[in-house]
Amino acid sequence: MSDEPVAAQKFPYVKSLAPGTYYWCACGKSANQPFCDGSHQGTAFSPVQFTITSRAPVALCGCKRTQEPPFCDGSHSNL
Repeated sequence: MSDEPVAAQKFPYVKSLAPGTYYWCACGKSANQPFCDGSHQGTAFSPVQFTITSRAPVALCGCKRTQEPPFCDGSHSNL
């Protein structure tokens, strides 16, 4: 079991999400990136719950190295 997440991509997922609750994939193994599909089962990772209150573009981390989950902080620049 690796303590390093899989970098799903080396740039953010920019999405315009409807208001609601979402679960961001922290492990990088989900087939439904950037959202959790349960692929973290059996690992040390857990999805990150977040809530959107109004429709607006958001940049969700694709490299899984952000210090501000689930949002991109530019950490992919260091990969």
